[in-house]
Amino acid sequence: MSRRTVRQALNAAAAGLKMAGVPDPAADARRLLAHALAVDPARLGLIGDDRMTADQDALLDAYLTMRGARQPVSQITGTRDFWRHRFHVTRDTLDPRPETETLVAAVLDLPWRSVLDLGTGTGAILLSLLAERPGARGLGVDVSAAAVEVARGNAAGLGVAADLAVSDWFSDVRGRFDLIVSNPPYIAADEMAALAPEVRDWEPAGALTDGDDGLGAYRAIAAGAPAHLSPGGWLAVEIGPTQAAAVTALFAGSGLAAIDVRRDLDGRDRVVLGQNGG
Repeated sequence: MSRRTVRQALNAAAAGLKMAGVPDPAADARRLLAHALAVDPARLGLIGDDRMTADQDALLDAYLTMRGARQPVSQITGTRDFWRHRFHVTRDTLDPRPETETLVAAVLDLPWRSVLDLGTGTGAILLSLLAERPGARGLGVDVSAAAVEVARGNAAGLGVAADLAVSDWFSDVRGRFDLIVSNPPYIAADEMAALAPEVRDWEPAGALTDGDDGLGAYRAIAAGAPAHLSPGGWLAVEIGPTQAAAVTALFAGSGLAAIDVRRDLDGRDRVVLGQNGG
């Protein structure tokens, strides 16, 4: 039996992550220790005097080594909480972020019974929406077959019915939808180097950047959306905080109307919505 208690292991983990330059080392230490012990992080204070087993120590050490290399905690634990659910994540998918919940909240105020999610990744947006609107139908597509498989697993795990398929934006999409949503790659190529290593080195580059000015995905989405929207249907996309004017212009150029910009909880432009008048 290890001589370390849970409390001692937690303190040592936080100190080690701090030395490695990891942001918010105390919070990450709690999550990784709880994962090694297979308990909820909230229980750690209740079991602080319990002693770690050799297997638990080894697991924790492995997780700390991964985190010290700046691998995201969500990839180490395999899960990320988003909206009202917990999603499985892998290196093949973008890590769902709290600011993306702004998109979910915005479109739940709209009338729709069918939704298309472009670049679905984990399926977090699509599955969160369908779980909130029983009876609605949804299709999620992604150019990555591996990401589509992750989304399928999340749909099964949540018990949410959704169609999922491989498609390069609209290339293999048929029919019209009341709502189209997307959190596309919007980081410009020259901005990639400044990203945190957790993002730049560990998340799929294709989900982060178009390799150009960060607007390539919006051009494709805005151009193709009118042909796949029902009359009066809505297109809603997440944007980077400096992209509202450019994306609004792309929407207007495609004939979308009632264009609106929504801000996230930090007051940054985060979502652009437009309505199909055709």
